[in-house]
Amino acid sequence: MNNNTFDQETFAQLIPDYIQRLNPYVAGKPIWEVQAEYGIERVDKLASNENSLGPSHRALEAIRQRLSETYRYPDTAGLKLRSALAKRFGVKVDNIVLGNGSEGIMSYIMRTFLQQDDQVISVDATFVGFKVMAQARAEAPIIVPLSDYRFDLQAIADHITERTKIVYLCNPNNPTGTYFTDKELDAFLERLPKRVLVILDEAYFEFAQEFPDYPDSMCYRHDQVITLRTFSKAYGLAGVRIGYGIAHEYLIGNLMKIKLPFEPSDLAQAAGLGALEDEEFLEQTLTMNREGREYFYKEFERLDLHYYRTASNFILLVFKDEEEVMRLHDFLLRRGVIIRPLKGFGLPHCMRVTIGTMAENRRCILALREWCGRG
Repeated sequence: MNNNTFDQETFAQLIPDYIQRLNPYVAGKPIWEVQAEYGIERVDKLASNENSLGPSHRALEAIRQRLSETYRYPDTAGLKLRSALAKRFGVKVDNIVLGNGSEGIMSYIMRTFLQQDDQVISVDATFVGFKVMAQARAEAPIIVPLSDYRFDLQAIADHITERTKIVYLCNPNNPTGTYFTDKELDAFLERLPKRVLVILDEAYFEFAQEFPDYPDSMCYRHDQVITLRTFSKAYGLAGVRIGYGIAHEYLIGNLMKIKLPFEPSDLAQAAGLGALEDEEFLEQTLTMNREGREYFYKEFERLDLHYYRTASNFILLVFKDEEEVMRLHDFLLRRGVIIRPLKGFGLPHCMRVTIGTMAENRRCILALREWCGRG
């Protein structure tokens, strides 16, 4: 390719305006980049809501058993994993679709249901990937403000119009860790027109299910609700890319029409099946998260840091302004701790810290004590 003669104006005509206006999703800094940039060896990554215990051991064993079969195409229907999920949640196989993480299924939904004049509604600080995918298919989403860092479902219902096709709800919400309750969801669904689809993103469901008023969507089997869940978080399979969606078989059947034929991979399907059977690992993860969450709460209060209680595996920290956030971010990076500034999520004055192992949590707090002058 000869970059010296590249005619950008000519090729720009091939790209729709709404694509050219998009900003791509930017992930958190990887460990190797921080090591190289700051010349440090020990780095604790508490930025991407990954499981610091690593992957499920049964998932790893399932991958090892399938390695010799990687010359064959995966089961395009994913029947073994879909059957196991159907049994777990008391639904039919036809109610389940698999994808490369829950956002893979989100992309199926956008390609299947959205047309150029359709309207999508969500909030101003939630999973960024959803906004990118929605705007790549239709006009920019209608954005409703959070209320005290929580989804305001009644305000969202107030914004629904004749053109509204999809409402995106993330519960618990990423990056705030807050959740809406079963009563709030009941009231919202009563107001929702039957023609409007709801994407109920429950990527952090396993962490939230201990809260009595958290609305497990399996108890809300409304025909217009598409539940998204993933093995990336609680099961430690973020790098494998395996998630699933649960909905009415008519909706799933149409998603299957546009799903890439051999997605997810054979290894991803095997890993998901192994992880689903690993109840011991899941309990270890939830225990680690519970203990780390309480530790962070106690230490943040000692340091007079403003935080929000969470139903997930991360905690939202609120600061004075973006400048303070970026100075703290650089300070922590130089001490080998990565946490996530949230400007890209619409919260420039906030940071998100993932709950890790107790050793990682303590190193994070030691750095924060130093920042606060209490080291």
